[in-house]
Amino acid sequence: MSFLTGAIRQAAKGTAARHALLNGRSAAVAFPQVRGMASHSHDDETFESFTARYTSFFDAVEDLFELQRGLNNCFSYDLVPAPEVIESALRASRRVNDFSTAVRVFEGLKEKVENEGQYQQYVTALADVRKELGINLREELYNN
Repeated sequence: MSFLTGAIRQAAKGTAARHALLNGRSAAVAFPQVRGMASHSHDDETFESFTARYTSFFDAVEDLFELQRGLNNCFSYDLVPAPEVIESALRASRRVNDFSTAVRVFEGLKEKVENEGQYQQYVTALADVRKELGINLREELYNN
């Protein structure tokens, strides 16, 4: 019953406001307030500053939530992160003792690059870090 009452009240408000406007009088109408906001504050960021920002972010990560939030934000940009950023993220994932996130970093990287050749270049560039930290690729874990 309260839904109908609310709907009738809303209709009456709209009708009263229209009637007042047509007759040249002003009516008190409540408009929702809209607040303008930018979706992010890094519009003019260069690739180098992006790399420096995320490298320092991952170097300071102390828990899994921060790491996953940072990876989500980092991979949401329309670019592929530099190998330095990926290395920092891998070290952070091992620091917070989360092997699965380290493996998933490479899965995200594979989805982000344009082709298999670029992915292999990243794997080659990060081979020493993978060996040092004991991180396997999904392909190595499941042989596919």
